[in-house]
Amino acid sequence: MSEREATRRGVLKGIGTTVAAAMGGVVLSGSAAASGPWTAVESPTGNTLHDVAYTDAGAYAVAGGGVVLERTELGWRKVLDGGPTGNGNSLYGADVTDDGERLWFVGASGALGEYDVESGVLTDHSAPMDVTNNFNDVSVTGESGDANVYVAGDSGKMYYSFENGASETWKYVTPGSGAAINAVDFFDDRNGHIVDGNKSVFRTADGTTWEQIGMADANVNFYGVDSDGFDDVWVSGGGGMVFHWDGSEWTPTDTGDAGLRDVEVTDRDGDGYAVGGGGKVYELDEEWTQNQTPAGQNLTAVVRGSTDIAVGAGGTILER
Repeated sequence: MSEREATRRGVLKGIGTTVAAAMGGVVLSGSAAASGPWTAVESPTGNTLHDVAYTDAGAYAVAGGGVVLERTELGWRKVLDGGPTGNGNSLYGADVTDDGERLWFVGASGALGEYDVESGVLTDHSAPMDVTNNFNDVSVTGESGDANVYVAGDSGKMYYSFENGASETWKYVTPGSGAAINAVDFFDDRNGHIVDGNKSVFRTADGTTWEQIGMADANVNFYGVDSDGFDDVWVSGGGGMVFHWDGSEWTPTDTGDAGLRDVEVTDRDGDGYAVGGGGKVYELDEEWTQNQTPAGQNLTAVVRGSTDIAVGAGGTILER
């Protein structure tokens, strides 16, 4: 979790502590939430939830069929069905502007949307540059209405707009061999990292050009990336592997055999989560250890906040 993300989360934590603690018996505030068990809560969809993020209005999750869910005091509810175009294209990635006011999401067939969590207004930015390939992930930096938007393409291209996704402002670059870019995360306006399907990690210092920083002899696919600085990057992958870059070398950790689809660690590297196949959740507290969970469904994403949330297949939602 980057410094900009931590700052926004601090505000969100204050908001979250006012929420009633009656959702599925989960304690929602303070350190009690972080130390309690993972609990499965009711989901309004059976579609796979592919990503989850915190806004200043609370948590949102995106899913197959273009579904977007919002976490409220009374539980999770569906706020969008059909995605930005209404065609039901599945949504695979989501991120939030630095002020927490706009949720951006991407998905199949060039789906790209911007949702104002205060007004409920949805803006469709789909098929930038007439691209209708699948988009796997998105990262946004800056304030609402003036964001830098970075989209990871299944065709190996990184699409970017420095003008809030406006038409005619999009450009693209192919950082590597053309393998699908599976995840993207930025820790500052134009500083961030991506991982692709060729077991490669790249960094950018300007949002437009990319330099490969690894990873030799990894021997597993890379699925998730948490970019906290040029000397602090976490990557999750197949075979239960988590990798950490400290600016000079990669340190691998083998947690088991579950493919780990997402990783999120604080920028002090003090704590974090990696989630993946079979409902597996691993927690970082000096070392990676497995948490007990009530879910057997594959988990795809995790987010930390006043309530930690993991989501996955079959509409699975776990909270802690």
